[in-house]
Formats: sequence, structure tokens, C-alpha cells
Amino acid sequence: MNLDPTPVNDSPFRSERSTRDHAPQFVLPLVVRIERAAPPARTDALETAARAVLVMLSDERSLGDGEWAQAVRDWQDARIRKVVRRARGAEWRRAEALPGITVTGESAQVRVFPPVPLDGWPKDLARLQVSGTDLDDPEPPVDADGSVPVLWLNPGLEMSAGKSMAQAGHGAHLAWWELSDVERVAWREAGFPLAVRPAAEGRWHELTTSGLPLVRDAGFTEIAPGTTVAVEGYDRVGALPADARRPITLR
Repeated sequence: MNLDPTPVNDSPFRSERSTRDHAPQFVLPLVVRIERAAPPARTDALETAARAVLVMLSDERSLGDGEWAQAVRDWQDARIRKVVRRARGAEWRRAEALPGITVTGESAQVRVFPPVPLDGWPKDLARLQVSGTDLDDPEPPVDADGSVPVLWLNPGLEMSAGKSMAQAGHGAHLAWWELSDVERVAWREAGFPLAVRPAAEGRWHELTTSGLPLVRDAGFTEIAPGTTVAVEGYDRVGALPADARRPITLR
């Protein structure tokens, strides 16, 4: 599978229409577990969703002749869409019974599934709610570790946790495209360490004019078309320090 960085004028994350709009459209489903008694922390949910996207991209079933590889290729040849839904209790158990991968963070669990046609969701996923993913951080997140990739969120936008999780996933996806095969292996073996943080108001202009990879939302849901994420530090994944490495829990 060719995962080289997409030319800017053909980016699947741009809002302008392109030849990608004429290809069959697919979506990457992600489901976050939100139990009433123990919802995950917002930042952890965002970071876990971003790592879930990377886990799907790097899984052997998504590469070469793997069972998910054609779906992943078709998805990346069109507009790259990611949709986050929520589940609890029996809903979550039904979601876990479907082919996919569950990624566990400190408090969050996110299950990522191979891409499906835009109008072809499995029924146990299609019935899950998109709304209701409003999450909070019990404590303000610590400053981002500068030795790992940081996905900076646009501080001028108000997005639900679900929408922000999808945008963080896009940012991680762009970082993945920027890396060599050797760097991708290093990042995967380190457990895909990364951080997701809102950018400081005064720094957003700097981030978005410095040549970093940017996610530009097409404006289909919640927000108007525009830049949502700036991806910084992806170039450091080949030399991640030992204290940045973290085990990644999959199921």
C-alpha cells in the first residue's frame, strides 16, 4: 500500500472538490466507550483515537494482501472520512464482537474498524449515536511532551469530543504519511506516543503558516470548512527517547 504523503493539490483533507469526490466513498468507523458511571477523560479519548487510527494503518491486515488492505486502499483513494460514535454496556459488547481493534488509553477505550462504504455501516455500528460525546478533563492536561508528535487543535473552534477525536485521527494520519518506513516502524514499536492539545491563541497563526501538515475540515458536520489541526514534531519519531515510549494495549 502506498502511504507516501499526498500532494497538496490532491489532499483528501482539503475542502475543494477534486477527483477524489468521484471515487466510491468510504469511512473509518471509531467507537468510543462511554459508560455513564465512568466516562473517559477528554484528552485521553482524543489521544487514544489518534493512536487507534495509526494502529489500523500499521496493522498487517491493512497492508499488502491483508484482509483489510483493499478497503484501506479504497478509503485512502477517496475523501478520508472518520466518524466517531459512542457505545456503552451491551452496545459496546456488540461492537467488540465485530472485526476491529480496541485501543486502550489511561481511561479511554476506542475500537477502530476497517473502512466501510459511506452508506454500508454494519447495523450494530450504524445504530450507535454520534451525539453525546461531550467529555471533560477532570484536571487540566499537563504540557505536551516536546519529544513526541503534537496534534495542536484550533483554539478558536468549539467541537464535541467525538468531532475532536476524528480531527485528531486526521492529524495522526497526516503525520504517518510524512514518515519513512523506518520512522513508521520506530513509532509503532514505541507504542505511538503522541499528544493532543489546544494551541495557545497567540501561537495558532505561527503553527498554520510554518509549513506543518494541516487538517482542513470539509465542513460536513459541526463546523464550517477550515483548518482544525496542526501537526508538529512528527520528524522526531525516529529518535524517540526511552521515557516517551509507552506500551500500547490492543484487543
